[in-house]
Amino acid sequence: MCGNNMSAPLPAIVPAARKATAAVIFLHGLGDTGHGWAEAFEGIRIPHVKYICPHAPTMPVSLNMRMSMPSWFDIYGLSPEAIEDEAGIKRASENVKAMIDQEVKNGIPSHRILLGGFSQAAANSANKDMHLLQCHGDSDPLVPFMFGTQTVEKMKSLINPANVTFKSYHGLPHSACPEEMIDVKRFIEKQLPAISDQGSIFESY
Repeated sequence: MCGNNMSAPLPAIVPAARKATAAVIFLHGLGDTGHGWAEAFEGIRIPHVKYICPHAPTMPVSLNMRMSMPSWFDIYGLSPEAIEDEAGIKRASENVKAMIDQEVKNGIPSHRILLGGFSQAAANSANKDMHLLQCHGDSDPLVPFMFGTQTVEKMKSLINPANVTFKSYHGLPHSACPEEMIDVKRFIEKQLPAISDQGSIFESY
């Protein structure tokens, strides 16, 4: 199991069908758990990849009248001008790093670990050489599609634009769809190819 030092249950894990030589850590959105995403990854699983879907701790969320729910950090508003819970975001980032460190201890090199997330959890720290797949439904009523296009342009200013892929899905609200999950699987296959002693080799993502 991965090292999760958050006050939350242990992650939902989809084990590799054979020896795990790569891992995907995927964080769910506000008010959700990792179980649904683990089921989604079971449907697109790649034999040598381990999928780790942690659960956020339960905390009061300002955006939702301080109601307690699973959340990686507090959210004060959805507008671009809203203040951010910097301490909470830092704490969540440290917990993700702890999960990565645990997988490295388990024998998976850090360059063979992908980070992903939905909605609230989609923001990850960037470096100029990283590859990014950003997906967004054009009928999202919660996070406007315009925010998605603005985000991808910002990411292109932070990392190599050639490494940024933006996929939009017609009619898709604030959720995922089969077409999107297929795109996610292809992206993982390119970035985390099977190593040579396991047979087939994919291009890098």
